[in-house]
Amino acid sequence: MKHEEAFYVGYVTKTRGLKGEVQIFFEFDEYEQLDFDVVFADMNGKLVPYFVAESKLQANKTGYFNFDDVDHIDKAQPLLKKKLYLPLSQMPERDESEFFYTDLKGFKAVDETLGELGEILEVNEYPQQFIATVLYNETEILFPLNEDFIVEIDDEEKILTLDLPEGLLDVYLEK
Repeated sequence: MKHEEAFYVGYVTKTRGLKGEVQIFFEFDEYEQLDFDVVFADMNGKLVPYFVAESKLQANKTGYFNFDDVDHIDKAQPLLKKKLYLPLSQMPERDESEFFYTDLKGFKAVDETLGELGEILEVNEYPQQFIATVLYNETEILFPLNEDFIVEIDDEEKILTLDLPEGLLDVYLEK
């Protein structure tokens, strides 16, 4: 399986016990709806299948997993911090009217004061908020995505209009 045939669901945070159980943190919002027969771990750029022997999902966006042939902590260690994927065919269908901040990746970010900032390269979810990454004047800048700063989202033109607080980007631009 190739990366373009899969979607990212989360990563392995730690081992648990001595029998190879691992904890997974889910960054995919609707992880409870996913089917975990097999997950694919990104091992040095290649997606390697791990067949799920047992899984216990938790309410805090985590789950505990045992994989076939990973029956000891030493066999689970290589999975630590590895990103996990599922095939695109297993992605839950979304209602067309649903829009997530992560959908803004690839949009052009335009600030009402500074003008065009650049293309949104990444949207990451952190506790309490989503953060967008843009390459502006050859400098990577980050800014929060929230209703206070977003003026308009033009889905057709793929333009995000913002009103960022004065001085927010100065941290990145001062040298």
